[in-house]
Amino acid sequence: MTVNQISIFLENKYGKLSEIMALITDQNIRIIAATIADTSDYGILRIIVSEPQKAYKILKDNNVSANLTEVFALTINSQTDSLSRVMESFTTVGLSIEYMYCFSLKEKSIIILRTNNQDLTRDVIKQKSLESITESDLINL
Repeated sequence: MTVNQISIFLENKYGKLSEIMALITDQNIRIIAATIADTSDYGILRIIVSEPQKAYKILKDNNVSANLTEVFALTINSQTDSLSRVMESFTTVGLSIEYMYCFSLKEKSIIILRTNNQDLTRDVIKQKSLESITESDLINL
């Protein structure tokens, strides 16, 4: 029900993102999803990759500040109200979304999110029959 995500702390300096991407892709690791949140001094690059453990080790071996965390991945249809309905399912039980990013593939959208309570999130996913997606599913997109 969860997938591994790597969060990488980057200085806001020219070429840093390219350096990180090269470390990962030089080892034939595919980047499936990515998002960057930034401030004036640093950014946080969050990525889902085809081989998270291997990528994490490569980053650590190269002294890159990174964390490996579990996040939820859900599949919804691409209709205009689908995301709103999913968010309402979490809000109704008091869950906060710490962060979220998504991407669409034809009629489906994939949502990657982290909440303030993983156990309650699992319960909501089961109770509402939300369609979670596994790491291997993401890799095979």
